Amino acid sequence: MIKLNNLEKFYESPAGRTYVLRRIDMDVREGEFVSIMGPSGSGKTSLLNILGMLDSGWSGEYYFLSQPVHQLGKKERAELHKRNIGFVFQSYHLIDGLTVKENIEIPLSYRDVKRAQSEAIVSDMLDRFQIVGKKDLYPSQLSGGQQQLVAIARAVVASPKLLLADEPTGNLHSSQGQEIMELFKRLNEEGTTIIQVTHSDQNAKYGQRVISLADGWIAN
Repeated sequence: MIKLNNLEKFYESPAGRTYVLRRIDMDVREGEFVSIMGPSGSGKTSLLNILGMLDSGWSGEYYFLSQPVHQLGKKERAELHKRNIGFVFQSYHLIDGLTVKENIEIPLSYRDVKRAQSEAIVSDMLDRFQIVGKKDLYPSQLSGGQQQLVAIARAVVASPKLLLADEPTGNLHSSQGQEIMELFKRLNEEGTTIIQVTHSDQNAKYGQRVISLADGWIAN
């Protein structure tokens, strides 16, 4: 599903180049659950943002579903992202002015999904995540755990082939965190490829393998 060849990211300054990622070679097969680990500043979130096509300031080769992302224009990358990738952020990134139901609907609006079908899919998500009673509330009216559940529901509502998660339990207490990880495990068992950035050894155990980063390099 994913193949990276000699991927690098750096910033230019008067003092020279500061590398964030160095010579990253990486393969992820369809259906895998991979954890990216490493100390703060090791490049984990930068790598995840590149994989999610949220960052275009890098060099090297990136193939996603056999598409050469490094050769695609901004519009083509955005389309590839919208149709195939769900992203879960540590800080939720819900839209304050939209209800829970409206936030979850957003990815379906990028696709040619008929209104009735969209309503049915969102209703199923609300039920699956046990947040039916919250559907007309706004993010500010929810707890952190509830906001993260909504964010994950939004990320998976369009059945993405790839789910990317950046410290998905970082702002949650342990029981909520475990609930989220069990949910990821079920999604993976149903066929969703998952790549998570985590500091937690416990969370990493839910995946099949760990990719460790140190100072921008793959360390394992």
